[in-house]
Amino acid sequence: MMPPLMSKKSASLSPAQRTELLATLKARFEKNKHRHKGLAWAQVEERLAAHPDKLWSLAEMERTGGEPDVIGHDKKSGELLFVDCAEETPKGRRSLCYDDAALQARKEHKPAGSAVGVAAAMGIELLTEEEYRALQKLEGFDAKTSSWIQTPPEIRRLGGALFCDFRYDHVFVFHNGADSYYSSRAFRGKLRV
Repeated sequence: MMPPLMSKKSASLSPAQRTELLATLKARFEKNKHRHKGLAWAQVEERLAAHPDKLWSLAEMERTGGEPDVIGHDKKSGELLFVDCAEETPKGRRSLCYDDAALQARKEHKPAGSAVGVAAAMGIELLTEEEYRALQKLEGFDAKTSSWIQTPPEIRRLGGALFCDFRYDHVFVFHNGADSYYSSRAFRGKLRV
């Protein structure tokens, strides 16, 4: 069951929440250097200090089980790419259909929400297929679960949606009705800072 989102009224964290989040992010960053070779924590901290509005979204990613970490760095712009790096799809975002149109179309047994809707409320986006494949090159994720990914409009228009998982040392892309939902499927989000 999806935990309710924290209030986005101010979209900010208390000083204690901020300190705790930064400590968590730093520990994960230092433990997983293979995800961001050539990048130092001081650069990340500086970027986050310049964009404090992004901390709320990172806190939501963390709170819902995403374990966000930096996996990309644009050296020209300085922009960092944070992605959910939990071993399995985030527990706090499971059992969601694909988008709000699918949620509204479902007549009975509606899920608590939609992946696209929850991501938007958190201030993040679902990964594309290309981004999901790039993430899997860092290490194997979703060996027992699956994650919704951004679906091309032509597929969505016909009622479908795409999801991925990682089995047999390979990324698989599948389709389902956009209104489907499963206890082992959530979504991995991304946040540019």
